[in-house]
Amino acid sequence: MGGAIAIGLASMLGTGVFAAWTPAMNLAGSYLLVALVLAGAIASLNAWSTAALARVHPFAGGAYIYGRIRLGRTAGNIAGVAFVLGKIASAGAAALTIGTYIDAPHATWIAIAAITAMIALDLRGVSRTAAVSAISAALVIAVLAVVVGFAFAHYGSASTGPIEPVDPGPRGVLAAAGILFVAFAGYARVATLGEEVRDPQRVLPRAIAISIVIVFALYLVVGIVVLHVVGPLDVREPAPLRQLALIVSGPGLVTTVRIAAVVAAGGALLSLLAGVGRTLFAMSREGDAPRMLTQVSATGVPQRAQIVAALGAVVVVLFGGIGPALAVSGASILTYYAIAHLAALRMGEDEARPPRIVPLLGLAGCVLIAVAIVVAARF
Repeated sequence: MGGAIAIGLASMLGTGVFAAWTPAMNLAGSYLLVALVLAGAIASLNAWSTAALARVHPFAGGAYIYGRIRLGRTAGNIAGVAFVLGKIASAGAAALTIGTYIDAPHATWIAIAAITAMIALDLRGVSRTAAVSAISAALVIAVLAVVVGFAFAHYGSASTGPIEPVDPGPRGVLAAAGILFVAFAGYARVATLGEEVRDPQRVLPRAIAISIVIVFALYLVVGIVVLHVVGPLDVREPAPLRQLALIVSGPGLVTTVRIAAVVAAGGALLSLLAGVGRTLFAMSREGDAPRMLTQVSATGVPQRAQIVAALGAVVVVLFGGIGPALAVSGASILTYYAIAHLAALRMGEDEARPPRIVPLLGLAGCVLIAVAIVVAARF
């Protein structure tokens, strides 16, 4: 249980908490927290359906497996492709977050260097264990607590206030919810641990629920201070928590935030590249991706699939920014969860299925927000 929660926290406390605020704020304005609540609600519905499916199908693969079993090969392939595209975009966003927090003017080249370093570790079979995940999550939570403490003290004595109310319209709020949803999407990593934990029927649902509640509480507090301190000054800031630390404390805290961002985003990048590579490997083994990706190294690593994942992340870095990468990731991952909800609707009464309203609302929310992201990207 502890290890699964640690992996869930570390997966969610990665790129999103350090980078998602600016693109979300530019879409939702002063309604940022409304978008955050929507993102948390959709994440909870997704987790409910996913946890129910994980109890019945405790196999690695998530909605790719659930879709194949419950809905057929085509649905499973859609989920698999959506997962791969979404996580490649997330990997690109994680790499760009590392570059932005280290040295924004040279973020692109630092991001490519980070991808190169992480794929080298992946190819050697290095992975982030539950213990390392726990340490990473503890570091990020501690740094966020310090930043938030300084921010509340600063806000109480400063003249800065919330950004001027704007009316982004439902489309803007929904699209912002999709951006922020990516910050929660790491709990899918817990759902794919079905073959790696003891008593998955009991552990997985509880680990997902506990990790989401903890992360939502953290995001809510951080969202409040970002909205009230950074928002009035510069909503274009690509590294909002670095800007927040500079405003409320000074260079010393900025350095600490940079270290936490690199650790969190670096861990996320390592896990994302490994996850995408292994999903491509599984799909190729089932005949749903090119057979050439089934090649495994002497250490048991699907090296060709890993390299394809890394090259995809490099493309995202070269041709997109953090905001567009998070948007693509959000739309793709929401599509992945839409398949999971459809699969949950096919569960029988003897399988402890969730109340029917859960997958129905989750499916509607995923589709609505994914469409809002696509529409917002055109304007």
